[in-house]
Amino acid sequence: MKDQNENAKDPLEWEEISCEHIVQDEWVDFRKSAYRFPDGSVYEPFYSYSRRNYVVIVASDTEGKYLCVRQYRQGIKKVTTEFVAGGIERKDGKEYGGADDTSAEGALEAAKRELLEETGYESDEWEHLLTVPSNATISDNYAFLYAAKNCRKVSAQHLDETEFLKVERYSKDAIENMIREGSFEQAVHIAAWLLSERRS
Repeated sequence: MKDQNENAKDPLEWEEISCEHIVQDEWVDFRKSAYRFPDGSVYEPFYSYSRRNYVVIVASDTEGKYLCVRQYRQGIKKVTTEFVAGGIERKDGKEYGGADDTSAEGALEAAKRELLEETGYESDEWEHLLTVPSNATISDNYAFLYAAKNCRKVSAQHLDETEFLKVERYSKDAIENMIREGSFEQAVHIAAWLLSERRS
């Protein structure tokens, strides 16, 4: 029997009363919305965007070194060190579609593909760590976090036309030091690291 409160609206929920798609192309759906608050007042604008879901992989090789990539991130305008990550491909070819994305490849399939494409490594030991909103304040997409152990080199990289990255291998201590020093700058990647360490 269903709990009668199961479908009840949370009293803190906002009601979206208008939505304007400022930019909606194959890459992003950027929106401007007005909301009615729980007290009945209305406020705008709130900006949000839709991007496709993605995977992050904490991958370690047979020597216990962690596979990272260095690449330029235009948001903070600098080269970062981070784990392998990439978008879950959609059958409709769009680069957005968040929580209700039903036309995409599986997350584990995407994780295996991204690891192979970006590093040339494969693994037979995969663990799903967590699925978490990428940035709940402004975006509707989710990050699927994985750990992959005993990765082995099987091929060269196969990068997309917009990918310019270098693979580097780091020890556990080196990763920890970069996080402490603020030089490992992707928040969701740090969460993936902490989860993988807690389970190891």
